[in-house]
Amino acid sequence: MIRHYVLFKFKPGVSWDDPRAQQAEQIAAKVGGEVPELREWTVGRNISTRPIAYDFAAVGLLDDMEDVERYLVHPFHQEAISAWREISDWVIADVQE
Repeated sequence: MIRHYVLFKFKPGVSWDDPRAQQAEQIAAKVGGEVPELREWTVGRNISTRPIAYDFAAVGLLDDMEDVERYLVHPFHQEAISAWREISDWVIADVQE
């Protein structure tokens, strides 16, 4: 099993008041229902106020790296990436469980 972590940090001038951020959040919430390779999918806003904190997280569970590769190119996932690319930078980690 592979636990896929993604942490998003807003670009300067972007906040949750921005409609683009709200739209990206809504799209991200739907990825788990649209990408069949995802066994689990959790998203949410970070509640930490520390300066080092990221703004949003997505965590998925997939069977193996082949499923990760299929998830990455899935059209709905690509749509979500487009929404986030405009407003944020992100980091990822794929951890074998």
